[in-house]
Amino acid sequence: MQRVFEHITVVALEQAVAAPLCTRRLALAGANVIKVERPEGDFARGYDHAVAGESAYFVWLNAGKRSVVLDLREAADRGRIRQLLAEADVFVQNLKPGALGKLGLALDDLHAANPRLISMSISGFAEDGPSAQRKAYDLLIQAESGLADITGNASAPGRVGVSIVDIATGHFAYEAILEALWSRQANGVGARLAVSLFDAMAEWLAVPYLLDRYGGATPQRVGLAHPGICPYGVFHSADNRSFILAVQNEREWQRLCQDVLALPALTADARCRDNATRLANREFVDASVAGALVQRGFPDLDAALTEADIAFAPVQGLADLKQHADFHTQQVKVGDAVIELPRVPGHALAHDIAKPEQGGTDIPVVPKLGEHSREVFAKLNGDDD
Repeated sequence: MQRVFEHITVVALEQAVAAPLCTRRLALAGANVIKVERPEGDFARGYDHAVAGESAYFVWLNAGKRSVVLDLREAADRGRIRQLLAEADVFVQNLKPGALGKLGLALDDLHAANPRLISMSISGFAEDGPSAQRKAYDLLIQAESGLADITGNASAPGRVGVSIVDIATGHFAYEAILEALWSRQANGVGARLAVSLFDAMAEWLAVPYLLDRYGGATPQRVGLAHPGICPYGVFHSADNRSFILAVQNEREWQRLCQDVLALPALTADARCRDNATRLANREFVDASVAGALVQRGFPDLDAALTEADIAFAPVQGLADLKQHADFHTQQVKVGDAVIELPRVPGHALAHDIAKPEQGGTDIPVVPKLGEHSREVFAKLNGDDD
């Protein structure tokens, strides 16, 4: 597989999730990512020890990078990072707002020294707003943006079960860097970029925001149901399997009633005339559908819904993911252990990557703290030995 960014050097002054996710994508594309860590390391290294003794977060986000240790409180180490940045293509950082300037690493100075540099600053809030200096983390933004208000069930707000704000922010940062690299191809000039966690989640909340601001209807928390489509939620089979049924349009509603439920009268019922009326009468609609579905076993329903081309999905536990027939993985190394991570969508299909048993050796390695310091700094000083 072609490594499209093998000529690109990235310096990452990063920790936690959002920035490391961004630079992980650059590393997967072949970039030389130099991860600058404080002497105690990226604090994500200590979140847990679940994967061959390393943190699940760190293993997920840092394979294929080179780790160097710098103590930026020391003048000599600040000089080293300036040397790295003078030759870098991309600089990604998510330090506390204002921290770079206090370290004597103001972005204006870095760009003046290296006009081709593309810098990406990741923060909690955008620098052009009143909260620019505030620290923020994933769950805080889930709460403050309003995401938690539309997540969960009717009785209480809920947290999305993964670091969704950090993940969104990391992907926005990666996309912006790709655009800047493409632009630099044409004009030879770098760019100063910034992405905030709050802006990232606000963008992902565009539809609920529009419904609230212009439609006067804030989406309500409905658990595993859809706030704007009916029937679309959890139902149960005779053998006690829970599954989500999703009816997206009137053709599917007709097929569901006639071909699956054997309740053609529902299609003529005034309470079921279209999606809007079904929503207004959700209790009646869901009860009618549920009463028919619960009479049949899940294998029977699986076959009937598949034949009718109506979308459905079993409600499963996270432990079921690793055994799912559609779950694909790619490998990284942690010490001597080979770890299976979920495949990155759009990056490479399994048949494009040579497995070890097929003679493949290009498995990204999760770096030990400071593992590449000597190598990187020796090259920086012109010592090739």
